[in-house]
Amino acid sequence: MATTIVHATLTVDGFLADQDGGVDWMFGRPSAPEDDAVVEKVLERIGAVVGGANRTQTIEDGEIPYGGMLTVPVYLMTHTAHEPIERDGVTYTFVVDDIAQAVEEAKRAAGDGWVSLLGGSISRQCLQLGLVDELHLDVAPVLLGQGISLFAGLGRHIELERLETSAYASETHHRYRVLRESI
Repeated sequence: MATTIVHATLTVDGFLADQDGGVDWMFGRPSAPEDDAVVEKVLERIGAVVGGANRTQTIEDGEIPYGGMLTVPVYLMTHTAHEPIERDGVTYTFVVDDIAQAVEEAKRAAGDGWVSLLGGSISRQCLQLGLVDELHLDVAPVLLGQGISLFAGLGRHIELERLETSAYASETHHRYRVLRESI
């Protein structure tokens, strides 16, 4: 059975992107082979992705999940029905307004792999619905002060169990199990 994960790179103050959605702060940072190895381990296990889309804008604007490093099925949440699109060996399936259905379809596609949830809104919705098994957070040593938050507006207290933590040149890497009991 697939494991559903929130996989995100964020700042120390919890932002995924600046206010305009920019992620330039992620690039050009010092790195070590160990940092790359942590990310590669995650990428090797991902069997499907669930993210958000504004119609087909995500694909048309070149905002391809993981920068095209993965060729796994991608399920995009949308408010308007659209036929699947195949591009560069990746099938993008559009799911209208039912995130639980998107996660279930992605889990079937992923088999024993991981379903990666991308984006703050998608991640929060899945956490609220109890659909997330683990958090994989790569935290960069930078403060943006404002931007798009991963967890703001979650509205729930969720306990986590630390599974793994490592720190190298560019980031600290945190892996947590989401405990089903919340207070």
